[in-house]
Amino acid sequence: MKLAAIAVPGHILDAGIFGRVHFFAMSTSVRSILVMAVTALFGSVQAPAQMNGKFLPPAPADKAWKLIWNDEFDGTSLDETKWNRLGDSKRRDGFWVKEDAYLSGKGTLILRTKKDGDRYTCGAVNTQGKFEHAFGFFVARCKAPKQPGHWPAFWMMSSGVGKVGDEGRDGTEIDIMEMPWRDGKVTFNLHWDGYGKDHKSAGTNTIIPALMEGFHDYGLLWTPEEYVFYVDGKEVWRTKAGGVSQVPEFVKLTEEIGKWGGDITKAELPDYFEVEYVRVYELGK
Repeated sequence: MKLAAIAVPGHILDAGIFGRVHFFAMSTSVRSILVMAVTALFGSVQAPAQMNGKFLPPAPADKAWKLIWNDEFDGTSLDETKWNRLGDSKRRDGFWVKEDAYLSGKGTLILRTKKDGDRYTCGAVNTQGKFEHAFGFFVARCKAPKQPGHWPAFWMMSSGVGKVGDEGRDGTEIDIMEMPWRDGKVTFNLHWDGYGKDHKSAGTNTIIPALMEGFHDYGLLWTPEEYVFYVDGKEVWRTKAGGVSQVPEFVKLTEEIGKWGGDITKAELPDYFEVEYVRVYELGK
């Protein structure tokens, strides 16, 4: 079972008279000894901003990151007090169906893409009406699918996205990660002022070939002033586009079928988008 720890600010330990010590360059035993020694001399110290070894953005000196919502996907049944399974409904060139969103029984959420007779189906979940939040750090650890014709996404949404005139402050679609390609190219996007003639957007992409193997963290630091996007703890995009949403938004994990992802008829199905956890943090004392 994966444990959800509480994290506190700072990437490196400020050890006072010992100078700035690169904490994670040390062995576990040396780190433990140093923390005990500094604590004995100066009282409590701030540990690096990590949770189970995972990255968290730096926090102000008087603040700490607090885990306020998470799902580690343990067990054999999706927690439907946290998630809505979407479907059965048409979505782009395929269908969202509930049976394609399920737990592996090994600590992950599976969103499956498959051929079902003459149609193609895939899984999707969201937290609408169950968890909606503004500002903080949102992170999901995911494993990319392998086949063409569909794409995984980790994103935020609110009903205000359809409103026009407040430059996204009343709600913005925040695409923390979309991956329609199979070469490690990943895209990050914002959409606001609806999806009609007034629609506005901003975005960027990068190529990280390693993303096609194993699990990787995709994170969003969302403040009232800006968005900062991360992949495996490295900043990939910082923007104030869209005026920055000021309203609570819900989390979405989805698969979608369409030509943006390539030719689904060439895919060897089923294929899987796998998620190890979703965690949401906010700043507290």
